[in-house]
Amino acid sequence: MTKTPAFRLGAPDWEQRYPVLTGTDTVIGAVFRWHRDWLTITSTGEHNLGRPEKGRRGVPQAAALAAAGHVAAQYGAGHITAMTLEAVTAPVPVLMDPVPLLHERMPESPRNVDAATLVMASLATFRWRPFTGFPGSDNPHWMECELCGWQGPRYWSHLRGRPVGALPSTYRHPASEEFGAPAGCVGDAKVRELITAYAK
Repeated sequence: MTKTPAFRLGAPDWEQRYPVLTGTDTVIGAVFRWHRDWLTITSTGEHNLGRPEKGRRGVPQAAALAAAGHVAAQYGAGHITAMTLEAVTAPVPVLMDPVPLLHERMPESPRNVDAATLVMASLATFRWRPFTGFPGSDNPHWMECELCGWQGPRYWSHLRGRPVGALPSTYRHPASEEFGAPAGCVGDAKVRELITAYAK
Protein backbone atom coordinates (compact mmCIF):
# COMPACT_ATOMS: atom_id res chain seq x y z
CA MET A 1 0.00 0.00 0.00
CA THR A 2 1.07 3.56 -0.67
CA LYS A 3 0.32 6.56 1.48
CA THR A 4 -1.04 9.85 0.16
CA PRO A 5 1.28 12.57 1.43
CA ALA A 6 0.01 15.68 3.16
CA PHE A 7 -0.55 18.39 0.59
CA ARG A 8 -1.75 21.96 0.24
CA LEU A 9 -2.75 24.39 -2.48
CA GLY A 10 -0.37 27.19 -3.39
CA ALA A 11 -1.31 30.65 -4.61
CA PRO A 12 -3.00 30.55 -8.04
CA ASP A 13 -1.47 32.09 -11.14
CA TRP A 14 -3.34 34.44 -13.52
CA GLU A 15 -5.18 31.50 -15.11
CA GLN A 16 -6.28 30.31 -11.65
CA ARG A 17 -4.05 27.24 -11.70
CA TYR A 18 -3.36 26.17 -8.11
CA PRO A 19 0.00 24.45 -7.60
CA VAL A 20 -0.22 21.33 -5.43
CA LEU A 21 2.55 21.34 -2.84
CA THR A 22 3.84 18.77 -0.42
CA GLY A 23 6.68 18.80 2.09
CA THR A 24 8.75 21.96 1.96
CA ASP A 25 7.24 23.51 -1.16
CA THR A 26 7.77 20.47 -3.41
CA VAL A 27 5.54 20.99 -6.45
CA ILE A 28 3.80 17.78 -7.51
CA GLY A 29 1.34 19.26 -10.00
CA ALA A 30 -1.42 21.83 -10.35
CA VAL A 31 -5.22 21.87 -10.49
CA PHE A 32 -7.55 24.28 -12.23
CA ARG A 33 -11.15 24.68 -13.34
CA TRP A 34 -12.07 24.75 -17.00
CA HIS A 35 -15.77 25.58 -17.32
CA ARG A 36 -17.34 23.04 -14.96
CA ASP A 37 -14.59 20.42 -15.09
CA TRP A 38 -11.47 20.25 -12.94
CA LEU A 39 -8.17 19.45 -14.61
CA THR A 40 -4.78 18.42 -13.29
CA ILE A 41 -1.31 19.10 -14.63
CA THR A 42 1.28 16.55 -13.57
CA SER A 43 4.52 15.09 -14.87
CA THR A 44 2.39 12.83 -17.09
CA GLY A 45 0.51 15.72 -18.71
CA GLU A 46 -2.91 17.33 -18.44
CA HIS A 47 -5.88 15.24 -17.27
CA ASN A 48 -9.58 16.06 -16.96
CA LEU A 49 -11.16 14.79 -13.72
CA GLY A 50 -14.66 15.85 -14.72
CA ARG A 51 -17.23 17.78 -12.72
CA PRO A 52 -17.54 17.79 -8.94
CA GLU A 53 -20.58 16.35 -7.21
CA LYS A 54 -23.59 18.67 -7.21
CA GLY A 55 -25.17 19.92 -4.04
CA ARG A 56 -21.96 20.24 -2.01
CA ARG A 57 -21.28 23.42 -0.06
CA GLY A 58 -18.19 25.36 -1.07
CA VAL A 59 -17.90 23.37 -4.30
CA PRO A 60 -15.06 25.39 -5.92
CA GLN A 61 -12.70 25.05 -2.95
CA ALA A 62 -13.84 21.51 -2.19
CA ALA A 63 -13.36 20.55 -5.84
CA ALA A 64 -9.89 22.10 -5.93
CA LEU A 65 -8.92 20.15 -2.80
CA ALA A 66 -10.41 16.94 -4.20
CA ALA A 67 -8.45 17.39 -7.44
CA ALA A 68 -5.30 18.15 -5.42
CA GLY A 69 -5.94 15.00 -3.38
CA HIS A 70 -5.98 13.02 -6.62
CA VAL A 71 -2.61 14.52 -7.57
CA ALA A 72 -1.18 13.74 -4.11
CA ALA A 73 -2.43 10.14 -4.32
CA GLN A 74 -0.76 9.74 -7.72
CA TYR A 75 2.46 11.13 -6.27
CA GLY A 76 2.28 8.84 -3.22
CA ALA A 77 1.79 5.85 -5.53
CA GLY A 78 4.87 6.80 -7.54
CA HIS A 79 2.88 7.40 -10.75
CA ILE A 80 4.05 11.01 -11.07
CA THR A 81 7.18 12.93 -10.11
CA ALA A 82 7.92 16.37 -8.69
CA MET A 83 7.96 19.32 -11.06
CA THR A 84 9.14 22.91 -11.08
CA LEU A 85 6.72 25.70 -10.28
CA GLU A 86 7.39 27.15 -13.74
CA ALA A 87 6.23 23.89 -15.35
CA VAL A 88 2.74 24.22 -13.84
CA THR A 89 2.39 28.01 -14.10
CA ALA A 90 0.54 29.52 -17.06
CA PRO A 91 2.89 31.84 -18.94
CA VAL A 92 1.74 35.35 -19.75
CA PRO A 93 0.40 35.07 -23.31
CA VAL A 94 2.15 36.71 -26.22
CA LEU A 95 -0.16 38.53 -28.62
CA MET A 96 -1.06 36.20 -31.48
CA ASP A 97 -1.35 37.60 -35.00
CA PRO A 98 -3.97 36.90 -36.05
CA VAL A 99 -5.73 36.16 -32.77
CA PRO A 100 -7.64 32.87 -33.14
CA LEU A 101 -11.37 32.95 -32.56
CA LEU A 102 -11.37 30.16 -29.95
CA HIS A 103 -9.03 29.13 -27.14
CA GLU A 104 -7.22 25.87 -27.92
CA ARG A 105 -9.35 23.98 -25.34
CA MET A 106 -12.65 25.25 -26.78
CA PRO A 107 -14.29 22.80 -29.23
CA GLU A 108 -15.09 24.34 -32.61
CA SER A 109 -18.85 23.85 -32.39
CA PRO A 110 -21.39 26.19 -34.07
CA ARG A 111 -22.51 27.43 -30.64
CA ASN A 112 -18.93 28.22 -29.52
CA VAL A 113 -18.08 29.89 -32.83
CA ASP A 114 -21.22 32.07 -32.70
CA ALA A 115 -20.59 33.06 -29.06
CA ALA A 116 -16.91 33.80 -29.69
CA THR A 117 -17.72 35.89 -32.77
CA LEU A 118 -20.11 38.08 -30.76
CA VAL A 119 -17.69 38.37 -27.83
CA MET A 120 -14.70 39.30 -30.01
CA ALA A 121 -16.76 41.98 -31.78
CA SER A 122 -17.87 43.39 -28.39
CA LEU A 123 -14.31 43.40 -27.09
CA ALA A 124 -13.24 45.42 -30.13
CA THR A 125 -16.13 47.85 -29.64
CA PHE A 126 -15.23 48.44 -26.01
CA ARG A 127 -11.51 48.78 -26.72
CA TRP A 128 -10.16 45.50 -25.32
CA ARG A 129 -7.47 43.60 -27.23
CA PRO A 130 -7.53 39.85 -26.49
CA PHE A 131 -4.21 38.05 -26.80
CA THR A 132 -5.67 34.59 -27.36
CA GLY A 133 -8.84 32.92 -28.56
CA PHE A 134 -12.07 33.14 -26.55
CA PRO A 135 -11.92 30.75 -23.54
CA GLY A 136 -15.58 31.07 -22.53
CA SER A 137 -17.32 33.54 -20.24
CA ASP A 138 -16.05 32.17 -16.95
CA ASN A 139 -12.40 31.52 -17.75
CA PRO A 140 -9.72 34.23 -17.55
CA HIS A 141 -8.75 35.81 -20.85
CA TRP A 142 -5.51 37.81 -21.13
CA MET A 143 -6.28 41.25 -22.55
CA GLU A 144 -4.88 44.70 -23.09
CA CYS A 145 -6.86 47.87 -22.49
CA GLU A 146 -6.52 49.98 -25.64
CA LEU A 147 -7.20 53.14 -23.65
CA CYS A 148 -4.22 52.94 -21.29
CA GLY A 149 -2.16 49.87 -22.21
CA TRP A 150 -2.93 47.91 -19.02
CA GLN A 151 -2.60 44.13 -19.49
CA GLY A 152 -3.95 41.32 -17.39
CA PRO A 153 -6.64 38.66 -17.02
CA ARG A 154 -10.27 39.63 -17.41
CA TYR A 155 -13.44 37.52 -17.56
CA TRP A 156 -16.04 38.13 -20.26
CA SER A 157 -18.72 37.51 -17.63
CA HIS A 158 -17.32 40.55 -15.76
CA LEU A 159 -16.99 42.77 -18.85
CA ARG A 160 -20.37 42.38 -20.53
CA GLY A 161 -23.30 44.63 -19.75
CA ARG A 162 -26.03 43.87 -17.24
CA PRO A 163 -28.53 42.76 -18.38
CA VAL A 164 -26.88 40.95 -21.28
CA GLY A 165 -26.98 43.25 -24.30
CA ALA A 166 -26.83 46.46 -22.26
CA LEU A 167 -23.78 48.72 -22.32
CA PRO A 168 -21.15 47.64 -19.81
CA SER A 169 -20.26 50.00 -17.00
CA THR A 170 -17.36 52.33 -17.73
CA TYR A 171 -15.86 50.91 -14.52
CA ARG A 172 -15.12 47.70 -16.44
CA HIS A 173 -11.92 49.31 -17.64
CA PRO A 174 -9.18 48.79 -15.04
CA ALA A 175 -9.08 51.27 -12.22
CA SER A 176 -5.64 52.77 -11.92
CA GLU A 177 -4.41 55.13 -9.23
CA GLU A 178 -1.50 56.18 -11.40
CA PHE A 179 -3.97 57.91 -13.73
CA GLY A 180 -5.81 59.46 -10.79
CA ALA A 181 -9.09 58.36 -12.33
CA PRO A 182 -12.21 57.75 -10.23
CA ALA A 183 -13.72 55.37 -12.81
CA GLY A 184 -11.75 53.16 -15.12
CA CYS A 185 -8.24 53.72 -16.33
CA VAL A 186 -8.79 57.17 -17.85
CA GLY A 187 -11.94 58.18 -15.99
CA ASP A 188 -15.64 57.86 -16.74
CA ALA A 189 -15.86 60.91 -19.05
CA LYS A 190 -12.83 59.90 -21.11
CA VAL A 191 -14.02 56.29 -21.42
CA ARG A 192 -17.34 57.63 -22.75
CA GLU A 193 -15.53 59.98 -25.13
CA LEU A 194 -13.18 57.31 -26.52
CA ILE A 195 -15.74 54.52 -26.92
CA THR A 196 -18.36 55.63 -29.42
CA ALA A 197 -20.95 53.06 -28.27
CA TYR A 198 -21.59 55.22 -25.18
CA ALA A 199 -22.57 58.19 -27.33
CA LYS A 200 -25.42 56.39 -29.12
